[in-house]
Amino acid sequence: MLPLFVAAHFGHHLVTALTSPLMPMIRSEFGLDYTQSGFVLSAFGLAYGIGQLPSGWLADHIGRRIMITVGILGVAVCGLLIGLSSTYIMMIVFLGLMGLMGGGYHPAASPAVASTVEPQHRGSALGFHLIGGSLSYFIAPLVAVAIAGVLGWRGPFILLSITAIAFGVAFYILMGRLPGLNKTVQKTSSSAQSQLIEKPGRVRRLVVFIVLSSITGAMLHSAQAFIPLFLVDRFHISKEAAGAFPAIFASSGLWGSALGGYLADRFGRVRMIFIVCLAIGTLIYFLNLAPFGIAMGALLVVIGMFAYMRMPITESYIIMNSSEKRRSTILGIYFFTATEGSGVLMPLFGNIIDTMGFATCFAIVAISILVTTLICLFLLRGSDDKSYLS
Repeated sequence: MLPLFVAAHFGHHLVTALTSPLMPMIRSEFGLDYTQSGFVLSAFGLAYGIGQLPSGWLADHIGRRIMITVGILGVAVCGLLIGLSSTYIMMIVFLGLMGLMGGGYHPAASPAVASTVEPQHRGSALGFHLIGGSLSYFIAPLVAVAIAGVLGWRGPFILLSITAIAFGVAFYILMGRLPGLNKTVQKTSSSAQSQLIEKPGRVRRLVVFIVLSSITGAMLHSAQAFIPLFLVDRFHISKEAAGAFPAIFASSGLWGSALGGYLADRFGRVRMIFIVCLAIGTLIYFLNLAPFGIAMGALLVVIGMFAYMRMPITESYIIMNSSEKRRSTILGIYFFTATEGSGVLMPLFGNIIDTMGFATCFAIVAISILVTTLICLFLLRGSDDKSYLS
C-alpha cells in the first residue's frame, strides 16, 4: 500500500512545485518587484494553509479517500487554469484556489499511511511517503524549465496539470480497492489511548512541538522560495539555470525524509526535532557566504536534508500523541500553521529584500529559527516520546 501513497503524493505536488522555479520568467512577463513576487509565491501558501483546517475535520468525518482525491484532482485543474491566466490578478486568484483544493491531501494521507504499519515504524513509513513529494519537487523544476524554454512559463502548468489529472483519476480508482479509506474514523477510543492523551502536560508539549516545527518550516519555505531570484540577481545566472536549482534542494528529500523517519523511530522525535531545527537555522545564514557553484549546491543539499527530515519527525509525533478520531483534524491544524505562516511571510520577506537585501533577510530567518528552537527546548525539557498509540 505504501508505494501507492508515494505515487499519490507525487501527483499532488507535481503542479504545486512549479511556481518557485518559474518565478524568474513570471516576474519578467509581468514586471514584478520582490514584494509583488512574494505575493505570487504566497498566494498558494496562504490558501493552502486555510484549506488544511476544514480538510482535516472533513477527513475525519467523510473519509480520507475523498479528501486525498480532492487534493490531487483539485490542484491539477487549478494548475491548468493558472497556465491559461492572462493577467497577474487572474494568476493570483487561481493560485489561491489551487491552495484551497490542495489542503485536502496531507491531513488525510498521513493518518492513512500511519495506519498501514505498526506504531514503532510510523516515522519510517511517513518518511517513505514523503519521498513522493520530494520526487515531484525534484523532477518538476527540471521538466518545467525544459518545457518553458520552448513554450514559456505557461507550458509547464498546462502540460503537467493534464498529467496530474490523469494521475488523480487513476488514484481514485485504485484507492477504492483499499480497505478503510472509504470509511469515516470510528468515534470511540480505547481506554489506553484516552489515558495516554490525557496525561498532564501532554497537550502543552504537543502545542510547543507543533509551534517549533511550524515556525521553522514556514521560515525555511519562505526563504527557499526566493532562491531562484537570489541566484539570478546576485550571481547573474540565467533564469533557466536558476529555475533548476530547487531540484537540488528537493533531491535531498529522496533520502532525507526516510532518514528523518528512521531516526525519529530510533532516537525519539523530541531529540531529533531540536537537532534538525538548530541545523536549519545555522545553515540558512551560510547562504550569505557560500560562493556560486559546488559550495552553493552542497549547501542547498544539506539544508534540504534537514528540511525533509523535519516532516516525518513532526507528523509521527502528532499521530503518536493524538487519538485516531482526531488525527486528521490535529494534522490539519499543524499544516495550517506551517503553510499559512509561509504565506504571510513571503511578501514580508520580499519587502525586506527590496529594502535591505538578501543578506539581511537570510540573517533574520536564521536568528528567528535559532531563538525559537532554544525557547522551545526549554519548554520541552524532560519530555519523552517513548509511548505509542495504536
